[in-house]
Amino acid sequence: MTDGLAGIVGPEASPPRSVAVVGASHAAVHLADRLRAIRYPGEITLISHEDHLPYQRPPLSKAMLKGEANADSVLLRDPGYYPDHRIGLRTGVRVTGVTHVDGRYILEMVRDDVTESLEVDRLVLATGARARVLDLPGADHPDVLVLREIHDAHRLLSRIAAGPVAVIGGGFIGLEVAATARALGAPVTVIEAGDRLLARAVGPSTAETLLTAHRAMGTVVELGATPVEIVTDDDRLLGVRLADGRMIPAATVLVGVGASPRTELAEQLGLDVDGGIVVDGNCLASDGHTIAIGDCTVHVSETGRRFRLESVDNATEQAVVAASVIAGLEVPSRGTPWFWSDQGDQKLQIVGLIGGHTSALLRVDPDRPRRRVALYFADEELVAAECLNSPADFVALRSALGRGSCPSPDVLADLSVPLKKLLAPVRT
Repeated sequence: MTDGLAGIVGPEASPPRSVAVVGASHAAVHLADRLRAIRYPGEITLISHEDHLPYQRPPLSKAMLKGEANADSVLLRDPGYYPDHRIGLRTGVRVTGVTHVDGRYILEMVRDDVTESLEVDRLVLATGARARVLDLPGADHPDVLVLREIHDAHRLLSRIAAGPVAVIGGGFIGLEVAATARALGAPVTVIEAGDRLLARAVGPSTAETLLTAHRAMGTVVELGATPVEIVTDDDRLLGVRLADGRMIPAATVLVGVGASPRTELAEQLGLDVDGGIVVDGNCLASDGHTIAIGDCTVHVSETGRRFRLESVDNATEQAVVAASVIAGLEVPSRGTPWFWSDQGDQKLQIVGLIGGHTSALLRVDPDRPRRRVALYFADEELVAAECLNSPADFVALRSALGRGSCPSPDVLADLSVPLKKLLAPVRT
């Protein structure tokens, strides 16, 4: 893969006259924002397969299900923002094909069975990801749902009062929906095939604490449970059959088993795809020219490990980098990745990546046991932290990790001193 610098970034580069962004997620809208903020003068076109104006996704599993937010309140920008900032927004449009010839991209698009084409100088793939579905008998029942787009949230909201909810998958989306549905009074069972919740995302201590919290909310959590069938009777959904023969009663099933990046257009262009569109630190794909940002991308670490980051923070960071590349400006350094998840009364905030850590340290405030911080080290260096109900500690840790200097594990193990105080010299 090219490093993406030669002839592309730097003040000597000529910005393209037109940019098309396939997708209208947070990453795409923030990219358009950033381009206008740095006075990019060319044409910007956002193309969305959804009919809705671009919206925030985090509220779909929480505020929208509670009725605390609606389709208007979750919009990323007001309708007039796009024309006011000369951002062309095309909704309800599917990009079905793309070619790259003589430095120009030609997009084939379909709306209402009408085909048209668009030719641009620069292409950004912000295609996002689609929810994974289950290959099980009965999984095509209309009351077996996923949660990825706003119409999914509307459908799920209409089903919460219909009876018991079974959530297949103990990841972030599944647990957020489970907590919200319980708060609305629905009986909820979480079915997780693994031996703990959030196995790929958090450490064992944090996972165990969240398990205890969800059970305290009244959610039934089945670990080591493999679904084999969605049981129906004519048109009525009855529940989920497990491999051990038990059936979990349900009127609605939410499938939360992850998401698959949308890589079809990248594959048409012959780009490197490995569980997502592989990009370098400048958000450049393997051809050194096409840009990809957001949930559709795969990052490459300094050690060569490939990984995905699905978060608003990553979308924002990549958008800033991509805008700089397009405008021919110096690419800013990226901050330490961070993520959050609200699950009922549990607020989880994560900074850094725990993959590759060699040791861990748990800090629990003896006066406030709900506040817990798990610290992860690689060869005595702090690389990540998980903060439960500890927003002040999260802010301090994010600042310290961003500066690349933290106290040793021995110092951080001193529970008699508040974490903020231990980190204060680093922050200043």
